[in-house]
Amino acid sequence: MTDSRAERLQKFIKQVEHHLIVSCQALPDEALFGSEIMARMAISVAQGGARAIRANTPVDVKAIRQAVELPIIGLYKENLPGYEVIITPTLKHALEIAAAGADIIAMDSTSRPHPDGNLADIIAKIHDQSECMVMADISTLEEGLAAEAAGADMLSTTLSGYTNYSPQQKDPDLDLVTRLAARSAIPVIAEGRYHTPQQVKQALENGAVSVVVGGAITRPRQITESYVQAISHLTQR
Repeated sequence: MTDSRAERLQKFIKQVEHHLIVSCQALPDEALFGSEIMARMAISVAQGGARAIRANTPVDVKAIRQAVELPIIGLYKENLPGYEVIITPTLKHALEIAAAGADIIAMDSTSRPHPDGNLADIIAKIHDQSECMVMADISTLEEGLAAEAAGADMLSTTLSGYTNYSPQQKDPDLDLVTRLAARSAIPVIAEGRYHTPQQVKQALENGAVSVVVGGAITRPRQITESYVQAISHLTQR
């Protein structure tokens, strides 16, 4: 007999509270692209103290599930014609991630049109057809509260800055973390453009249960480019 969703959520929060979640993802044009490499990346960040992994596509989730015992937040990015939502855009995508071994399904829960229609219906079907919890990736306070009302188990600030109506800024949206933590009754996970340990610490102090860090840890090309950009003015002298 499996634990109830409430028990699974409590167990997950106990695992990650005031700790780090690391996103292990690579795009097809990156040298580290591939499920075997992402699994090794997950092992590495687990050894470093990560308490959960966020991963994209069923093949990566499955490989990481076999490599580490940490909770996995799975998603499935795909561009669908006529829609702006990319992160787990349909129920079919969500169920494929669940079947691959994810504990939590992250999905675009913004106010933009979804291919499968009503957000509450999609979340209810995920809960009914899998044992996964749902992480609602949102970009504004209003979207977060709407996702909570739609039945999401937790919120993530992943998409702040990635919708044209949310704050366009280089740094994390710490203000959104603060406002969500004050208004929402479900856990808030901070994510999106966290580049430094100090930013992570601040998000936790602002009320986030945990923080997801991705590119600043797992994307060496992106990390290298940031250093190169910082010193580029010196080469122009």
